Amino acid sequence: MFKVQMHRGYTAPLMCQQLTNCLVISVNCIRLTKCQMASTWQSVQSMHQWILENGDKRTDPWLLVYSPMPVAIIFLLYLGVVWAGPKLMKRREPVDLKAVLIVYNFAMVCLSVYMFHEFLVTSLLSNYSYLCQPVDYSTSPLAMRMAKVCWWFFFSKVIELADTVFFILRKKNSQLTFLHVYHHGTMIFNWWAGVKYLAGGQSFFIGLLNTFVHIVMYSYYGLAALGPHTQKYLWWKRYLTSLQLLQFVLLTTHTGYNLFTECDFPDSMNAVVFAYCVSLIALFSNFYYQSYLNRKSKKT
Repeated sequence: MFKVQMHRGYTAPLMCQQLTNCLVISVNCIRLTKCQMASTWQSVQSMHQWILENGDKRTDPWLLVYSPMPVAIIFLLYLGVVWAGPKLMKRREPVDLKAVLIVYNFAMVCLSVYMFHEFLVTSLLSNYSYLCQPVDYSTSPLAMRMAKVCWWFFFSKVIELADTVFFILRKKNSQLTFLHVYHHGTMIFNWWAGVKYLAGGQSFFIGLLNTFVHIVMYSYYGLAALGPHTQKYLWWKRYLTSLQLLQFVLLTTHTGYNLFTECDFPDSMNAVVFAYCVSLIALFSNFYYQSYLNRKSKKT
């Protein structure tokens, strides 16, 4: 029988057998990959179903709460605007938004005042503890009042994404720092989770401090939007950053305390808030140093 001599002495039948084995292995690998992808997809579906079914039944029907998908889409659109906005505005003149900014900033002051009032009054009427406060999942008037202001606080974080849009339209690209985008982009997820699962309890302390800070912050922005004649009254800008830092230090201390004490509030949420506040302390401290201390040392 004549045999075709192959490279290094391989015969045609042997070569065919090896090719067949390779094909079988390839097919098995493809099947395994498909199985792994199907298993991963099933895990994602199961996780999504768990997220949908294990939320607070009181807040599930409210806008943007039931599923994480709307918030995820808003976040992706936000990142798209941050990426594409400066490019689209590159050859255009800055947009004059003076009237819009005055209305927007003072409207945010009013909203922040309302939320601060609701967090404070509802917590006092409910005899909330400032050290450890479990969530009241009942439908009592005070429990629902607290849940509703938590939702407004979450929704205010969606509204505040407009801050970034205004910077882009005004071509204030130096304001589009990592700190700005990180803080605005992540707060909507943090408080979506808060309203979805923990609408009340010691979450109120975050809202209470943050709304107070935002009353001061948006008052500053509103006055700044009025024009140059108000600039002499805005000497306290650096103290606004100090107030924000103080807020994060207090929140870090508050959540850190609860991580090491017996409190009927999820440690997982306390841990997330603790880590998040530590990251903001680092970023805001760097901003304060670069904006005030480092700049001052360069001038001297």
